[in-house]
Amino acid sequence: MEEEKKLVEVLKANEGAIGWTLSDLKGISPSYCMHRILMQQDYRPMAQPQRRLNPTMKEVVRKEVIKLLEAGMIYPISDSAWVSPVQVVPKKGGMIVVMNDKNELIPTRTVTGWQMCIDYRKLNQATRKDHFPLPFMDQMLERCMLAIFSDVVEKCIEIFMDDFSVFGASFDACLENLNIVLRRCVETNLVLNWEKCHFMVTEGIVLGHKISRKGIEVDPTKVEVISKLPPPTNVKGIRSFLGHAGFYRRFIQDFSKIAKPLSNLLVKDVKFQFDDN
Repeated sequence: MEEEKKLVEVLKANEGAIGWTLSDLKGISPSYCMHRILMQQDYRPMAQPQRRLNPTMKEVVRKEVIKLLEAGMIYPISDSAWVSPVQVVPKKGGMIVVMNDKNELIPTRTVTGWQMCIDYRKLNQATRKDHFPLPFMDQMLERCMLAIFSDVVEKCIEIFMDDFSVFGASFDACLENLNIVLRRCVETNLVLNWEKCHFMVTEGIVLGHKISRKGIEVDPTKVEVISKLPPPTNVKGIRSFLGHAGFYRRFIQDFSKIAKPLSNLLVKDVKFQFDDN
């Protein structure tokens, strides 16, 4: 209970670092990170027509637009020279193995929801290229995060894109480091999603790996999925299996030698033959 009380005190002292609604997002201070879209000269604006959406997709777009309007993140405009179409895509979940109509086990990716995307390809063509072009938002995120936490990276925090983990050798050390990171978030207007925050845990899944005081281990749920994958019947199946298994190659001694018979099947003009030999 004493440890829980200390954690609550730190969270209350830095309550501005945690966002409960979309309207809590203030925008990161431009002094730390700012992105400009520079246009090429003499490039004519493009107004693209909207593609047809089914009723389910239309509802997803409607809810997303209303949510952004209410949060003040967008506003209506009727005379824009640029118009880009929106598209709705499924959010990918984990991999499971299901049985099809022929009683065959096939790997299937679950769909956990829908996400609205905007097709900015025409805008990208008109954008002046630099080291951080518009399509590579992961580079922008990483540059922004490093600008904010550059002096504490590897000392008390590890960062990957917009995800980070705060660590410490003991509860008090971890709590002190958490306070430093949250205070930095408040100073720079970086707001964290409360639904994705986990505080003072002794182990957890980070980037598909189990992290604990024992070190880095494989995620048992992913291993279970791999073990239940059906035998591949074509080159695509071989490539998919090697992709799944290769994710944990650092934990498998002589992985390249073990996987060589399968890798040989990916060579052009090699006859596909998958059996016990």
